[in-house]
Amino acid sequence: MNETLAPTFPVFTCVTLVFLAFSILLRFWLAWRQARHVAAHRNTVPRSFTDRVPLTAHQKAADYTLAKTRLGMMGIAVETLAFLAFTWGGGLSALHAFWDARLTGVAYGVALIASALTLSVLIDLPLSFYQQFRVEARFGFNRMNPRLFCVDFIKQILIAALLGLPLLAAALWLMDAMGKNWWFYVWLLWIGFNLLILFVYPLWIAPFFNRFTPLPDGEIKTRVKALLQRGDFGDREFYVMDGSRRSSHGNAYFTGFGKARRIVFFDTLLEKLTPPQVEAVLAHELGHFHHRHVIKRIVGIFALSLLFFVALDQLIAAPWFFHDLGVDTENTALAYTLFILVMPWFTFPITPLFSAWSRRYEFEADTYAARMTRAEDLVAALVKLYEDNATTLTPDPLHSLFYDSHPSAGERVAHLRALPA
Repeated sequence: MNETLAPTFPVFTCVTLVFLAFSILLRFWLAWRQARHVAAHRNTVPRSFTDRVPLTAHQKAADYTLAKTRLGMMGIAVETLAFLAFTWGGGLSALHAFWDARLTGVAYGVALIASALTLSVLIDLPLSFYQQFRVEARFGFNRMNPRLFCVDFIKQILIAALLGLPLLAAALWLMDAMGKNWWFYVWLLWIGFNLLILFVYPLWIAPFFNRFTPLPDGEIKTRVKALLQRGDFGDREFYVMDGSRRSSHGNAYFTGFGKARRIVFFDTLLEKLTPPQVEAVLAHELGHFHHRHVIKRIVGIFALSLLFFVALDQLIAAPWFFHDLGVDTENTALAYTLFILVMPWFTFPITPLFSAWSRRYEFEADTYAARMTRAEDLVAALVKLYEDNATTLTPDPLHSLFYDSHPSAGERVAHLRALPA
């Protein structure tokens, strides 16, 4: 359906510009605070870390944080310009005119949304390249070459097309075919798709990018098996991922769902930590599982997505939503694309709520790990990872409160050391 909309007073334009300006100014101010605070503490290791972290490592972490912060500020500018170009700059209208002359129905909608998303990815690509080959390389973390970077990018596009295009087609068909309750059926489709990905990712998608080998026999495997038995987690598959192909950063994580669940260790993590420290890190991950944090997050995401679909349902029927964002044509695909473009600016102010939620879970997982292993082993592992990953020990408190999904290094160590032995 295409309709030329009559101009009205742009109330939503004004509201959007207010949120846009507020979000931009707040993000730049927080970045400025972070840079100033980290630079001011660059030459002094915090007292609780003086016996563990050398000054040179602390200064490297400060410089790395400053480089990422400056790049993040560039990213804010690029994101803002892209949003303005798509909306009042006429970019989305141009995409509509191009595809409307060639396709109709669901095919038109899929082409419009996919091309807008592809352009967004391409706009971000130079910053991603700079991040990998200038910032990460400067501090010794990058182990990729341009060829692998391009291969990864092509793989990501292919997988996104293979999975995303059918999902888009199904969603657009439901939006047109299910009447006024379309939002409920699309929401169910979204839930089913995400649950499917939880099964598919560890078995077929992740191996498309990395090699996963069984954890070899030895002290680490013996320790983690005993830990699983103490926690009554049953048998789990243990794998080592060749993260060193791309980066020297280390990590460990749970992935999958049901029978597809597995525990993955980066090879870089196993190289850096002692067996007791690896066990403590795994205990932290098991703490998330023990407290059902993953399930709670999934439920929370599904609940929020329901609210978003309901909001989109109201906006599809609102001519001012299109006109006030610089689009003079009204249809389902344009509404969905505009919604995706504008929503981050309206939801950004509530970011601290989600960050606080995540930090609470991290404290709970740390407490569980201290109960199942030794708190001091987890402290030693965290400090080692902070040092090796160049994580700043002195983030700006307000920046951390707003953004950080994990408590600061000082907060985590203080929390662990305050727990009863």
